[in-house]
Amino acid sequence: MVFVILGTQDKTFERLLEYIDKNVKLGNIKGEVVVQAGQTKYESKNMKILQLIPMAEFKKYIESCDYIITHGGVGSILDGLNASKKIIAVPRLAKYGEHVNDHQVQIIDEFASKGYILSCNDLDKLGDVISKLKDFKPKKYESNNKNFVKLLTDYIDQI
Repeated sequence: MVFVILGTQDKTFERLLEYIDKNVKLGNIKGEVVVQAGQTKYESKNMKILQLIPMAEFKKYIESCDYIITHGGVGSILDGLNASKKIIAVPRLAKYGEHVNDHQVQIIDEFASKGYILSCNDLDKLGDVISKLKDFKPKKYESNNKNFVKLLTDYIDQI
C-alpha cells in the first residue's frame, strides 16, 4: 500500500494527485493507494481519498504502508522517517498556488541531501523516482534536538 500525505494546508495540491493517478494508470504505482488529502478535493477510481484522518488511524496507515509519497511538510516527512519508511517528497510550489512561497523545495533538498528521503521536484519524473525506491536505502534519521537544546541552554547561561 502507498500512503500519500498532503497535510492540512489551506491550499490544495491536486497537481500531485493528478500525477499519482497517471502513474497508477501507467503501472508505476502498484497496489492500493490511500490519500490523506486535507483540503484537496480530488476524485479518482485509483485511490482511496480521505480528507482528514484521526491521528491513530494516520499512524496505522504509516505503519502499514510500503512507502510514502508526501508534500514537503516537515511534520509529514518526520512521521515517515520515525517509522523507518521510504519516502518520496514533492514540494508544493507558489507558482501553482499550492503555497505562499517555495520553502518546501529547501526542506526536501535538505532531507534528500542527507540520504533520508528521495525528492521529486519535477512531477514528470515521478515514475523514475518511484523506480529508485527498490534500491534506495534511507539513512536512519537522528534528531538534532539535543544539540539545539544545548545551544539554547549555553546561550541562556551566557546572558
